[in-house]
Amino acid sequence: MTENGDVSFAGSLQATRALMVASILLGLIGTFVAMIGMKCMKCMENDEPKKLMMAVIGGIIFLVSGFAALVATSWYGNNVAREFFNPYTPVNTRFEFGQALFIGWAAASLAILGGAFLCCSCPRRETSYPPSRPYPKSAPSAGKDYV
Repeated sequence: MTENGDVSFAGSLQATRALMVASILLGLIGTFVAMIGMKCMKCMENDEPKKLMMAVIGGIIFLVSGFAALVATSWYGNNVAREFFNPYTPVNTRFEFGQALFIGWAAASLAILGGAFLCCSCPRRETSYPPSRPYPKSAPSAGKDYV
């Protein structure tokens, strides 16, 4: 605890590091799972619905990875902002938002966006089109038949 009763910055720093490591590992796993679901891959090419489901599962993993990175980056940014405006923090030891926070927010946004796009490739259970009806055979028109 610091002088004003706030929780130590070091404990939350370890938690944000753990969240970022989990996000990176989930991103790698999501990459490999989503690669199986790509149409250009030969793996599972005989079963199209399962192949599309692998892409969706990869997208869900990317979403979880992106949200973990977003939570970690925002949590650390909140701690930096609170310590900056804390009157008990000496002026020469105050942190400011750096490039790593902005890169973390951008990476989290891109991971969430990519996961959402992969989730949109969800296979349909059945088509919503009405069953096709053959056209009735009609008598030839009264016009000339061309050879």
